[in-house]
Amino acid sequence: MEFNHISVMQNEAITGLSIKHSGTYVDCTLGGGGHSCRIAEALGPDGTLIGIDQDTAAIEAASQRLEKFSCKIQIVHDNFSHLENILQRCQIEKADGFLFDLGVSSYQIDTQDRGFSYMHDGKLDMRMDQGARLSAYDIVNGYSAQDLERIFKDYGEERWARRIASIIVERRNIAPLETTFDLVDAVQRAIPLPVRRKMNGHPAKRVFQAIRIEVNNELGIIKDTLQAAIRHLKPGGRIAVITFHSLEDRIVKKTFRQEAQGCICPPDLPVCACGHKPSIRLCGKAILPSEQELCDNSRAASAKLRIAEKI
Repeated sequence: MEFNHISVMQNEAITGLSIKHSGTYVDCTLGGGGHSCRIAEALGPDGTLIGIDQDTAAIEAASQRLEKFSCKIQIVHDNFSHLENILQRCQIEKADGFLFDLGVSSYQIDTQDRGFSYMHDGKLDMRMDQGARLSAYDIVNGYSAQDLERIFKDYGEERWARRIASIIVERRNIAPLETTFDLVDAVQRAIPLPVRRKMNGHPAKRVFQAIRIEVNNELGIIKDTLQAAIRHLKPGGRIAVITFHSLEDRIVKKTFRQEAQGCICPPDLPVCACGHKPSIRLCGKAILPSEQELCDNSRAASAKLRIAEKI
């Protein structure tokens, strides 16, 4: 299957990065290379682009798309949570910009055997890095009812979490849940029909999101990686982050706010003891997709772009 993915808010992200002709930029979520191609277009022969992705299919597709550009390009197969090590390997001490496009790509959703979609029947997988050990199958068939309930609540904000977890355990006691449609069926059996009829969207949407986040530790790596990126930004450099659900955005917003403020001591402490200094300034509020983009790409509906600049 061809790697098809429409990168969200390309114009807004590239404008927000304020790209310098000979600068160094790191696309921490390379994907199919949509954003990276726009960065490379703005760079000259002295500019440098580092592209990072843990999905080998994404790397193959992006590598082909980026061949035509004259800037220096290094593509790294790794998880962006290892950003410090990646920069060291690429001999990059400071960069002019970092871009993060969080979440799952359209290619991953639409590729049946990757198991990301509740709309296609495929094996329970959901690994962005297909060399990783933990898969959706392991979680669905191995986690306790309590742990399943926890991730459905925490990562999916699913109100029927306990009932869904209970039904999954009942089903797997008879036979393992092997496919995405096995999981969809368990979710649908757990949620009463009148409730399902009133739902906005597919009843399994939140459960699939929760399991995907758990498989790839998507939320656990955001804060530390953003802080690492900020440390490696040059003064005046920009960091741009695109999120697709409230849990991601909450972490990004909180991290940016913490890095943008001075003293972080408890309010009742009479004298500052932390010595914390702001490292970034916020470049306005979150940016939302344009009406035209929403018409062209419905998957952009939940996207938010936040930008900050290194002081």
